[in-house]
Amino acid sequence: MVDASIRHRHGVRERRLLGVVGTLVWDKISRGNTAAETLTGWGGIGYALEALTVALPEPWSIGPIVKVGQDRAEEAFRFLRSLPRVRIGPGVVVVPEPNNEVEMRYAGHVRVTERLTGGVPPWTWEELAPLTRGCDALYLNFISGFEMELGTARRLREAFAGPTYADLHSLFLGLGRSGERVPQPLLRWTEWLCCFDAVQMNEAEFALLGHARGDPLKLAADAVGPELKLINVTLGPRGAAYVASPCFDPDPFTWPVRRGGLAVPGPVRSARVEGAAVAEGDGDPTGCGDVWGASCFSGLLTGASLEDAMAEANRRAARNVEHRGALGLGRHLDRQIDPAPGVK
Repeated sequence: MVDASIRHRHGVRERRLLGVVGTLVWDKISRGNTAAETLTGWGGIGYALEALTVALPEPWSIGPIVKVGQDRAEEAFRFLRSLPRVRIGPGVVVVPEPNNEVEMRYAGHVRVTERLTGGVPPWTWEELAPLTRGCDALYLNFISGFEMELGTARRLREAFAGPTYADLHSLFLGLGRSGERVPQPLLRWTEWLCCFDAVQMNEAEFALLGHARGDPLKLAADAVGPELKLINVTLGPRGAAYVASPCFDPDPFTWPVRRGGLAVPGPVRSARVEGAAVAEGDGDPTGCGDVWGASCFSGLLTGASLEDAMAEANRRAARNVEHRGALGLGRHLDRQIDPAPGVK
């Protein structure tokens, strides 16, 4: 049998499935006090799914693994069916609890408040295991932070033989009494990081990760190795940075081979990839990190170098600012539609 990484490198076109674990969220995004300044619609993992339809070419298809509240189920299926190459299968599960909703308020490009309501429960390993078996790779995005518990993530690591890329985003957010999201350090962070081959976080989250030691870069250098190969840190308009282990290979299909192995001697690599220009105007930065991660992982899955994958992710994240909401974002990233009204 030909190894999957060899088939990948030699460009043999075979059907592949990317499993996408996350949460479909109904967003309410306010930028002022009038109805015209408020946008409602699908967000959450919807941003990544839209970006994947552009960033991940044939022969890949996209398999969402999401729980949807009964109250939004019909709208959710309508949205998912609108996305090219998204395979709606048993991974889309309707639950009786209310769907997750997020209300965000912005001042300029700065998010001032974020409030989460809803009750979509996390995945158990017994639920998740059969849904990941047919996947060639997994992209996980902790949109709510409650997609799964650490024990489930550990079981996933032990059982799933393909490469995994995780945006840890909302694992760094606590939940107040009224649903307000509050930044918090990631408890048991060493165990969380070892559950994935590559992880992503933004600059503020990276600082929280290093809260216990005071030096996040030193922490990141110590954290990467045969288990966690890559840490990506998004820096907004300044681009993104990475910390890669000595055994890092940009081909994700080599990542599982390293698991459980001895540390490879050599220096840890780190660098920053410059950001792309962001269009002037009243843009919307919601979902930029989701677009970035989906684009970067897609680039690696299809043979790009790390720096090239990050540069393309920077360009797509910058273009995301020109569009409001997740609906239609894929066509916008593919330059098939004009920017949203009010964006120049």
